[in-house]
Amino acid sequence: MSLIRPALALFCTAALAATAAPPVAAAPPSHAAPPSFQASGPLEQQTLPAGDGWGSAGNGTTGGAGAAAHRIYDVDTRAELKSAFAEAGDEKKIIRVHGELLGNADDAGSPLSCDDYAAGTGYSIDAYLAAYSPETWGWDREPEGELEDARNRAAQKQRATMLVDVPSNTTIVGATSDATLNGLSLRISGETNVIVRNLHHKGVIDCFPQWDPTDGSSGNWNSEYDMVQIINGTTNVWMDHNSYTDDPYYDDEAPVYFGRLFQQHDGAIDMTNGSDLITVSYNRFADRDKLMLIGSTDSPGRGDPGKLRITLHHNEFINVGQRAPRLRFGQVDAYNNHFVVNDESRIPYQYSLGAGFDSHLWAEANAFSLTSDIDPSEIIAHWKGTRITTIDNTINGKVVDLREAYNASAPADKQLAEDTSWQPVLRTLVHPAQAVPSILKGNVGPVFTAEGSE
Repeated sequence: MSLIRPALALFCTAALAATAAPPVAAAPPSHAAPPSFQASGPLEQQTLPAGDGWGSAGNGTTGGAGAAAHRIYDVDTRAELKSAFAEAGDEKKIIRVHGELLGNADDAGSPLSCDDYAAGTGYSIDAYLAAYSPETWGWDREPEGELEDARNRAAQKQRATMLVDVPSNTTIVGATSDATLNGLSLRISGETNVIVRNLHHKGVIDCFPQWDPTDGSSGNWNSEYDMVQIINGTTNVWMDHNSYTDDPYYDDEAPVYFGRLFQQHDGAIDMTNGSDLITVSYNRFADRDKLMLIGSTDSPGRGDPGKLRITLHHNEFINVGQRAPRLRFGQVDAYNNHFVVNDESRIPYQYSLGAGFDSHLWAEANAFSLTSDIDPSEIIAHWKGTRITTIDNTINGKVVDLREAYNASAPADKQLAEDTSWQPVLRTLVHPAQAVPSILKGNVGPVFTAEGSE
């Protein structure tokens, strides 16, 4: 497929104009009816509306809108995607993804397996397990030596293939209803002004997790590769109307080695290392465990204090185990999201909102639809945090003070106070939590349509 083709007229369905609603003050929330749904021009040229979350602050987020004709690319392979980024650099550019784009593939788009990456490196899982079995290696030191070096060589081959760096001033959109990044990890590192919309993200696995017997009381398998990694001072990003799932590599089907899950997944969208001014809206996250890490360590040396200002609104979190999100530092505004845990969950539920070191999470008018065995006190988890704001959230349709529910069962040294240090103002219309499930039904994830032929 040629990288450059005449523009397709891409329009959003009637469901999507909620992203263009006018901002309102954070408190009290508006209980007006949903805004009228109006198409706002070709998908690829749309920008984050003013006042729509932290991503609209600073210089705003416009991505590649207004790109010259020769900087509009149509791609259906990883090699074409990388070529487009290399050719355009930091110029305004629009990338339109057609069909399924394989991250673990050669330049022609032919699939590569974990065995293909391991070939010629000296790595095999059987040899690795034999070398670092706790009965042989012990529990007090991380793996080193020939087999660990071989694992690292194989891991570097995979990294060089399936990890793609996204430059500044970029819009990436799904041009077809099946536009999918399969096994491809996007990294936005030290860049600015990036839009990612209307894409299915799936199947991102680390073929070569590292065993660490010193991680926790029973050791752990640690993997790399978020579906989207936003790091190193990146600013002004809009993640909108995407879907994220582990399909077809679910955790409940993974093997267990040394008594621990052979974990091949990292996060869906992780935002760390001083990244800032990000809006995450109308996405669907499903059947994942560790979902969204905001702030990577408790140390201020990563540049996080005063940064990590992020808005999460109108997203669905379906059968997610934890980190939706887990926050350190930062100011995160989470409103009008729907958290669902049902009997079909493949992932054990741990918590949704993680209050970490020096975190500032404002959770308002979110709806939680939970099975009866989940106690309201489990929604918040304490990770050295001291404060959190929870307003007008519902559990199974009933308004519940989530902070009060958490504190009712938390020990004295882990109580969370109300956070009075800030109040979000960059918001679209805030709906009552009771209305959120029906408002979002069918309106999250990739729901755009394309006009014209491929």
